[in-house]
Amino acid sequence: MQHTPAYAPPIGGNPQKLVNWLMSVAFLVFLIVIVGGITRLTESGLSITEWKPVTGALPPMNEVQWVSEFEKYKKIPEYLEINGPAGMTLTEFKFIYFWEWVHRLLGRVIGLAFALPLAWFWIKRQIPAGYHPRLMALLALGGLQGTIGWWMVSSGLSQRTDVSHFRLAVHLLTALFIMAGLIWTALDLRALAQSGVRKAARLTGFSLTILLILFIQLLFGAWVAGLNAGYVANNWPLMNGKLYPEGVDWSQGAWFALTHDPFLTHFIHRWWAWVAVAALVIMARRLKKLGARRVSIAIHSAFGTQILLGIATVMTGMNITLAVLHQAVGALVVVSTVWGAHRLGSIGDYK
Repeated sequence: MQHTPAYAPPIGGNPQKLVNWLMSVAFLVFLIVIVGGITRLTESGLSITEWKPVTGALPPMNEVQWVSEFEKYKKIPEYLEINGPAGMTLTEFKFIYFWEWVHRLLGRVIGLAFALPLAWFWIKRQIPAGYHPRLMALLALGGLQGTIGWWMVSSGLSQRTDVSHFRLAVHLLTALFIMAGLIWTALDLRALAQSGVRKAARLTGFSLTILLILFIQLLFGAWVAGLNAGYVANNWPLMNGKLYPEGVDWSQGAWFALTHDPFLTHFIHRWWAWVAVAALVIMARRLKKLGARRVSIAIHSAFGTQILLGIATVMTGMNITLAVLHQAVGALVVVSTVWGAHRLGSIGDYK
């Protein structure tokens, strides 16, 4: 049932154009999440040891520049303690440099793909009233994400051979939050384009609970990646023959074990997944009862595929293709859940 307000001021412009733009940027964020997973799995993240937002857009253009970049990399602990003793060659360095460069380049592309159209829509007065602050907040988050990325990388340049798993989690979760914000805003604008009603969907308490449960799963997933905890067991449902794994280090306290121990974080990520599945099933069934069948199917498909990929990734000893797909479908779980939360907050206003 649609609710028609007593007075609906002119929308101005074509909100559907903004929908297409925001969904395109959200897709680019989805791509950078995938590339970020490849960067992590290939241990490429520390290959570029400087942050040059403008001049860094160009890779080394000749052999002298490549050697210069390699010499910079040779000064950090990852090379001194791991890749140097392993005999890394310049060709091998070029491979890891490529993935980190692509990751950073895609970040720059996303920034331009959001900022330039935003400026054009703003100047042309194509942005509906009430959406300017939200779009500016998304722009600011995008800029902050670049800073977070360098903050993460810098944690592995002096005393560590890897980046901080806490900073890695912040970087990944911020990317997913930006993607969710882009999609939510696009869905609000789509509703505006369809009905002319200026009423944004609200985030219900039920949906917030589901998203919190999913957030915990994503957080532990990021920690598993940052701690290389996926490698501690390659069987399922048991971990090295035990339901609860041997090897958890409690010597520095429960909190330290919960946030640092690879066996425990892997164990929690495995089994909290089923809490998330139960929550998503409840959400999907509620949506189906309310007539949002497509959203319900999307949620079931996303988490079903994700569970299978997670198990397959573990049982293949962290096969890189499966691991990247696991991260990609994890992002799709976020997309479908945000879509579901939006529909629950707007059903009755548009269909």
